[in-house]
Amino acid sequence: MAVERKFVEERVRKLRVKEWVVDEVRNAGFGGIDIVRTPLGTQVTLFVERPGLVIGRGGRRIKKLTDRLKEFGLDNPQVAVDEIEKPEFNAQLMASLLARALERGWYFRKAGYRFLYRIMEAGAKGCEIEISGKLTSERARTEKFVSGTIVHTGEPAESMVNEGFDIAIKKLGVYGVKVRVIPPDAELPDEIHIRDVKLEKEENIPESESEEVAKSENGGDQGNE
Repeated sequence: MAVERKFVEERVRKLRVKEWVVDEVRNAGFGGIDIVRTPLGTQVTLFVERPGLVIGRGGRRIKKLTDRLKEFGLDNPQVAVDEIEKPEFNAQLMASLLARALERGWYFRKAGYRFLYRIMEAGAKGCEIEISGKLTSERARTEKFVSGTIVHTGEPAESMVNEGFDIAIKKLGVYGVKVRVIPPDAELPDEIHIRDVKLEKEENIPESESEEVAKSENGGDQGNE
């Protein structure tokens, strides 16, 4: 059981690090974290919308983050910060931004549709937003905002759908925000591509052979005349 306990402790440590990092870099637009153990230590990569806020002036803030990560038991942590090129396709970032908008007082339907249109206008193939909690009364419920194609089961749901979750703290309670996005470069199982076989054959014929074929066709036409 020693090996199993070691794996469990490692997963719990990563979860604690992620929860702490989410609160620490919330103002920079948190989009995800990747923790990988290397022979030289532990590589921690943060994906954020505004890297400058995480690095800080002269690298002071990122140095504090590195020192704090050592307290979680990470071996020689090395922190790297990557900027998210397409924020609309990062489900975790969209969930965080949506949660912050709800905390600022946005009505949940307005916020849900606003972020749904933003993601779809950026070119996503599909998006689903779930906001759950005491939305309109003391009784909790879930509101969904869906557009495009969304896969819920099977291997495509695990490999092609980008999923993010965050919470919004309100006076009536806590809202749960879940965002699921299918990026434009994902190829779904039901998508088909029609090949033009004749055009492909013509492109593969060498120039010398294509010239001979054209001459023979022209000669045949003149003979018929």
